[in-house]
Amino acid sequence: MLLHARRMCRMAVAFSVAGAGSTRGVMDRVAWASSPVTRGHQRPDRRPAHPRRDTSMGEKVVAGSFDLSDRQRYRGKLRQCLAGLARLLEEKRFDRPKNLMGLEIELNLAGADGLPKMMNEQVLERIASRDFQTELAMFNLEVNIAPHRLGGRVFDRLAEELRTSLAYAHRKANEVDAGIVMIGILPTLGRDDLISSNLSGGDRYTLLNEQIVAARGEDFVLDIDGIDRLVCTSKSIVPEAACTSVQLHLQVTPGRFADVWNAAQAVAAAQVAIGANSPFLFGHELWRESRPPLFQQSTDTRPPELQAQGVRPRTWFGERWISSAYDLFEENLRYFPALLPICDDEDPLRVLDDGGIPKLAELVLHNGTVYRWNRPVYGIADGVPHLRVENRVLPAGPTVSDVIANAAFYYGVVRALAEEPRPVWTRLPFESAAANFDAACRDGIDARLEWPRRGRYGGTTQVDAVHLVRDELLPLAEAGLDAWGVEPADRDFYLGIIEERCRRRVNGASWQAATFHRALEAGLDRDAALAATTRRYSELMHVGEPVHTWPVGLPEPVPLG
Repeated sequence: MLLHARRMCRMAVAFSVAGAGSTRGVMDRVAWASSPVTRGHQRPDRRPAHPRRDTSMGEKVVAGSFDLSDRQRYRGKLRQCLAGLARLLEEKRFDRPKNLMGLEIELNLAGADGLPKMMNEQVLERIASRDFQTELAMFNLEVNIAPHRLGGRVFDRLAEELRTSLAYAHRKANEVDAGIVMIGILPTLGRDDLISSNLSGGDRYTLLNEQIVAARGEDFVLDIDGIDRLVCTSKSIVPEAACTSVQLHLQVTPGRFADVWNAAQAVAAAQVAIGANSPFLFGHELWRESRPPLFQQSTDTRPPELQAQGVRPRTWFGERWISSAYDLFEENLRYFPALLPICDDEDPLRVLDDGGIPKLAELVLHNGTVYRWNRPVYGIADGVPHLRVENRVLPAGPTVSDVIANAAFYYGVVRALAEEPRPVWTRLPFESAAANFDAACRDGIDARLEWPRRGRYGGTTQVDAVHLVRDELLPLAEAGLDAWGVEPADRDFYLGIIEERCRRRVNGASWQAATFHRALEAGLDRDAALAATTRRYSELMHVGEPVHTWPVGLPEPVPLG
């Protein structure tokens, strides 16, 4: 048994496990543990060449063939890790608050025709920056922005860094006739693009695909009923690669974790409503934010019989408000079988007995294969453990200004909601928060959401998402950013973008849909209209003005696709 465990640990196949999705990279692949807090811009071409695989925050997984005892052994190690986490919490061993936030964005590669380009390795070779890494499919990249301290002109600094990084990557991609497109789902993706042969190079992608496919035991079924209805099957998890997102990290103390996570869950629907940017998949117009149903169905290890029994999906919103970060890690162990039952040599309880800080490798690995929209993250920086909330709700794009505006809104409103004397989660049933999330994904900027009534009588009421954001959440976000110490100029500029989206009822998804229909009216067929919409989107994205200012439709003369 021990020999087998050692053999498993020697069969090294690097695999990053804390991603926003089955193999999605997160700040656990950024040098959160080792990078200084960023106070200014750093040119991407001056950073070490890719790939950077930090093990300080993420775990590298080793793979071999799993025997019948591996999952039992792994389950035992998970219980030890959970006990270790409980001790760390009880003994107050976690880092002091540092007001640190982090940002990462998944990107698409497309050609001048608007069609996907399967060449991330060639592009990364030219970018030669550790800020950029591969993602699940060959048309995906990811850019990581180093951690920043919330306060001052942080959002302007983030915007400057991101613009420079994306412009640099776009120039390098142009050298191989590709370009960077920051969008939730590339409208021109076809079913033939999302096949196993288009997985990015590296055994880590193949390994997890094999494990999820084996757990399901049959083809994955995609059935999304929106403006159109899409029904198809897939033999792999590759359709998940269509989903490109923004992940927002916030380091929090254990005592504040539950309040921050609950606040993030409560506001997730509002984030999606104003930030939706993924209305198309495989030529079909679906939900305004189609990533969540696509992500859930393309990673769903449950055959229909288990779904009928009420078994929880690995991609889920959750089912309750929490009182501790421990609740989420305990749910992971209780509800979800291991996909990658690979054991580390560390005895976490012995490490604690000796005065050390355990890596909790199995807990981190397992957590990376449960796909929450607000995920808990355990990490160690400079020998001190910390907790983060990773917000995975938002799609990528449309522009840098839009992405940073979404971030400013999130960090502000979560701070304010978490500090309310009568928190929203004490007045809003969790089931309503989950239903709100689905409604926002389906209807986007036009969604109606359930929210607690103001005043003495209590209860909840239905309200337009744009009215909720404009009249109630934006003032809270303003107060929250003030509490973080953000400069008023930063605060007003980026929250002003959110306000204008609400006033004009425009976001990325509504612009895409309106422009697509204008193209159809101009006589283009469906595929040509999607390609023309993608080209126009890419052009305006690189100009950089916020999406609420974009003119609907195509420039004259109308492209013929």
